[in-house]
Amino acid sequence: MTIRRPLDGFLVLDLGQIYNGPYCGLTLGFMGARVLKIEPPEGDVVRRRKREVEPWPLVMLNSNKESVVLDLKQPRGKQIFLDLVAKADVLIENFAAGVMDRLGLGYDVLSKLNPRLVYGGSSGYGLDGPYRDLAAMDVTVQAMTGIMNSTGQPDGPPTKAGAAVCDFLAGIHLCAGILGALVQRERTGKGQRVEVAMHEAGTIALASALGAVMDGDTSVPERTGNRHPALAMAPYNTYQCSDGYVAIFTSAERHWQSMCQLLGRPELAQHPEYGSTIARARNMAEIDDIVGAWTLSRTKAEVMRLLNEAHVPCSPVKTAQEVARDPHLEARGFWVDIDHPRRGRTRVPISPIRLHAGGKPEIRSPAPTLGQHTDKVLAELLGFKAAELAELRAQHVTEPVTERKG
Repeated sequence: MTIRRPLDGFLVLDLGQIYNGPYCGLTLGFMGARVLKIEPPEGDVVRRRKREVEPWPLVMLNSNKESVVLDLKQPRGKQIFLDLVAKADVLIENFAAGVMDRLGLGYDVLSKLNPRLVYGGSSGYGLDGPYRDLAAMDVTVQAMTGIMNSTGQPDGPPTKAGAAVCDFLAGIHLCAGILGALVQRERTGKGQRVEVAMHEAGTIALASALGAVMDGDTSVPERTGNRHPALAMAPYNTYQCSDGYVAIFTSAERHWQSMCQLLGRPELAQHPEYGSTIARARNMAEIDDIVGAWTLSRTKAEVMRLLNEAHVPCSPVKTAQEVARDPHLEARGFWVDIDHPRRGRTRVPISPIRLHAGGKPEIRSPAPTLGQHTDKVLAELLGFKAAELAELRAQHVTEPVTERKG
């Protein structure tokens, strides 16, 4: 029996650019939705990073999508887009606030055309408020949320997180909001606008550091390195081994008691300066020195074996090279090798969301080349004939910039 996926039969128009919007569209696609990646003639911003072949992040974020090129600044392109909106269930965009309105394609226009449309938009700072019109990218939002100021060593400068955390947090929240709106549409018959500000999605992740502020603890520095953001736990740090680093996190008293046994110093479990979470937090430097001396004389593998046997939370600090070859991700089927029309054999991830009754997420088709499905989609959904499609290309309404001559 064929398993019906949650969003089979749903049509999504994905105008997303870079990471935020496209990740939302990718996630909906893994749930079965048909996702049309609506691109300008020059393509998604990420696509433009390399002309000779699609960059890996673009291929990663656009599996299971169909690329349709439309110049929304031309009247004909705008009308075709409106015709697609009339048939769509969901629209995704992560432009700056007001961009879609200036194109004449804002929520008020589209919702009148299709009252069942769920319009998902994610901008840097939302649709109102004093920051509304500030330009926003992941790094600037990291700065505004305090993520950047909380990252780095206490005596060093603010440092951005290595990952694009605000883009992906916003994309995840946007997906969740869209799914909620689709459930509500089943009850009311009406779509709605879903709004996610990267600023707010990123601020949520600052829970520990904000906790210190909300609790009035003025002794916690702005940056705590690899220690707990509120300096509330120890051991909680990265520790050097003979061949790299490990991260150790003792969140419960049993973890510390097990650590004391491994350290060969069981008496520390009852020591008044180390015998409780609060006491260890006050003596964090001493704790780190004790644990660090123990790890430094051992390899990562030995430390990991001993800590895991003692059920102490820990992990080796892995490089991107190691993550790409992680045996656990391999065993879970997270990586899938696909044949991309221009990149050839390429490894991409499936969705982290596993719906056990909704079919395993799978790559049904690789990320499309720019405009690969324009003619097919317009013929199938809107009934365009070959002559009409040729005319649209000649007028540069649907022709990718990369294909233009002269």
